[in-house]
Amino acid sequence: MKFEFATAQRILFGEGTLSEIGPATRSFGVRALVVIGANPQRAERLLTLLQAADVQPALFSVSHEPTVADAVAGVAAAHNTGAEVIVALGGGSVIDAAKAIAALATNPGDVFDYLEVIGKAQPLTKPSLPVIAIPTTAGTGSEVTRNAVLASPEHRVKVSVRSPSMLPRLALVDPELTYSLPAAVTAATGMDALTQLIEPFVSSRANPLTDAICREGLRQAARSLTRAVRHGQDTAARRDMAFASLCGGLALANAGLGAVHGFAGPFGGMYGAPHGAVCAALLPEVVAVNVKALRQREPGSMALMRYAELAHLLTGSAEATIDDAIIWLRALVAGLEIPPLSHYGFHRADTPALVEKARVASSMKANPIVLTDAELTAIVNAAY
Repeated sequence: MKFEFATAQRILFGEGTLSEIGPATRSFGVRALVVIGANPQRAERLLTLLQAADVQPALFSVSHEPTVADAVAGVAAAHNTGAEVIVALGGGSVIDAAKAIAALATNPGDVFDYLEVIGKAQPLTKPSLPVIAIPTTAGTGSEVTRNAVLASPEHRVKVSVRSPSMLPRLALVDPELTYSLPAAVTAATGMDALTQLIEPFVSSRANPLTDAICREGLRQAARSLTRAVRHGQDTAARRDMAFASLCGGLALANAGLGAVHGFAGPFGGMYGAPHGAVCAALLPEVVAVNVKALRQREPGSMALMRYAELAHLLTGSAEATIDDAIIWLRALVAGLEIPPLSHYGFHRADTPALVEKARVASSMKANPIVLTDAELTAIVNAAY
């Protein structure tokens, strides 16, 4: 047995932990670039807490999924303000932007020197600026991952900057920050969290440590996702989903993902669709095609045993089968009113281009079985 496990230097989890942000930030310096979403009012308490700790905050807003241009602008803001630490308050887009800014601020050259797929994918040679990640959604797990996803509109693709040094120094997960999330956002981000527990669990790179993390995360997501969507003030459900999201980030950073994310990255770049909702539309169909391919070509695969265990974790029944898991996932997607891929302007004629991009996506490398183009096409058709 041999594996590596890396995560944020420190994790703070629990209701009210935002109150600890001032001294935590001050330990890295007195000048902070605070990366937020579209609404500056959501950062008012954070700014007050920072100022009370004698930290000088400067705001940088990212109102959408971050682009390469956003990262470049953020680096300029970090340099102009003399930022010693980057604090991110928001969903995965904000946290990814912050991690990219922190990495590019200390490494010379052009952003394309470090981007995967469309750039040179050179390794970062200098440590990133310290990052404190404070998620306000329960979905991406970006607070404990070592990459940042950036969109390149001119290339119609989303790609990553990736380095172990990009792991945040502090992941501060306060479930209270998710209480006000709208139902649709809770559903989409929650499905992303569920996907990021399932894919590492069946991944070709799974290990015993990520398995244990996935099992507990899956139990909590299965029992609480629908409750969190329908009853947003259910504090226990919100706590479960915040923890499940954290578990998903820990797992994917160390065991990889699979075909759902292999498709979701290119699809989001091509159509500007929200990442979590795309993952949700694809998840049941990827599981179905993966299982069929494994049964046909690798019937003795450990992944089939994992899918069988997944059925028990999702349904809560020791008698549930893999096919029951697929039925459960499809019912969940329908119950949460997740739109199909066609909702985002996708047409069947676009399938070959999408399949071509998905086949070479980095996330596809850890899928439990290599899928043929016909199988990849079947996934798209089923999620259409």
